[in-house]
Amino acid sequence: MVSPLLAKAAPQGREIVNVTPERAGWTHVGFRALRLKTGETETLQTEGRELCLVVLAGTVDVTVDSQTYSHLGTRNSVFDEISPAAVYVPAGKTVIVRAERDSEIALCTAPAGKNDNHESRQVRVIDPASMRRSVRGKGTNTRYICDILPHDDPRADHLLVVEVVTPASHSSSYPPHKHDVEQPPVETLLEETYYHRLNPPQGFAFQRVYTDDRSIDEACAVEDHDVVMVPRGYHPVTAPHGYDLYYLNVMAGPNRFWVFKNDPAHEWMLK
Repeated sequence: MVSPLLAKAAPQGREIVNVTPERAGWTHVGFRALRLKTGETETLQTEGRELCLVVLAGTVDVTVDSQTYSHLGTRNSVFDEISPAAVYVPAGKTVIVRAERDSEIALCTAPAGKNDNHESRQVRVIDPASMRRSVRGKGTNTRYICDILPHDDPRADHLLVVEVVTPASHSSSYPPHKHDVEQPPVETLLEETYYHRLNPPQGFAFQRVYTDDRSIDEACAVEDHDVVMVPRGYHPVTAPHGYDLYYLNVMAGPNRFWVFKNDPAHEWMLK
């Protein structure tokens, strides 16, 4: 039986996966991934939501209200050791994406701020060279981070977007941590999606989502392009031998601030 927290990917077709707030049963995060063949276009309206469009692989042109941003994206794979192209789009915009070559894009959304005219937010291309890259953990807990839209970038209302590469046989989001209580500066409430990719693509990985009282305790076997929804609770990930794991995280909550709490049972390993 498939976990209710696991959104399985469509093996073919334009839409890979689509997680709406209604489907997830939460308030903030929306996530959609698309395959676009050369020359294909996708048109969308941001309406009352802000959007971070991430070019996972391929090259696209993005037009927002008749302004075109051309030749975005240089990666052939999410496992290339370079940062992605991305575009931030505020609410109330029409967006047209055209693929210059076969491409994969992620559409990460959250509610816009309370400013009804949304003039405080501007369309902007997020320069890959400006994205902060870092290494977390040590030993078989080492993973590689690229902050696309981090919480210390003030030019968004609710969205946080980050990608992580976890080498084969390594753990990630580990020790297990959670962010489901709005109690800054101790912890903040952020819903989260994990969009998983595997290399080679026939691989699999494991993600557990659990709460202290075990009212949620789900173990998901994830395959290429699957999404795991994390409404609350701890959410560690492991990559088996032979398969590197990539995931794109989208987070959003009532406030745009990321503070997490480690599972006390496993925090000893940080000392």
